[in-house]
Amino acid sequence: QVQLVESGGGYVQTGGSLRLSCAASGSIWFVNTMGWYRQAPGKQRELVARIDSGGSTYYADSVKGRSTISRDNAKNTVYLQIASLKPEDTAVYYCYANIRRSILGVFNDYWGQGTQVTVSS
Repeated sequence: QVQLVESGGGYVQTGGSLRLSCAASGSIWFVNTMGWYRQAPGKQRELVARIDSGGSTYYADSVKGRSTISRDNAKNTVYLQIASLKPEDTAVYYCYANIRRSILGVFNDYWGQGTQVTVSS
């Protein structure tokens, strides 16, 4: 079993910042890419940011320049910090991780349960 547990969501005022965390646990041999998606009401889920095992990152244009994704490989944990929050950042944020559970296993994507972020205008 593999579990991803997110934390750090909540209610934030416009212009504020927040830091989301997501820890993967369970039967894990190697964690490849980790990242964050978000889904606002009535919209499709969109990729926000991702980071691979070597530290290379990708950011969506909507958060580029005001967000930072990082990871602690020893803890199998990924972080997402977003500053200058806007009402349009309001969404449920989901973390994911591409994980191999054994040395001979294949990589599969695992997802967290989601954490709500609400930015007041």
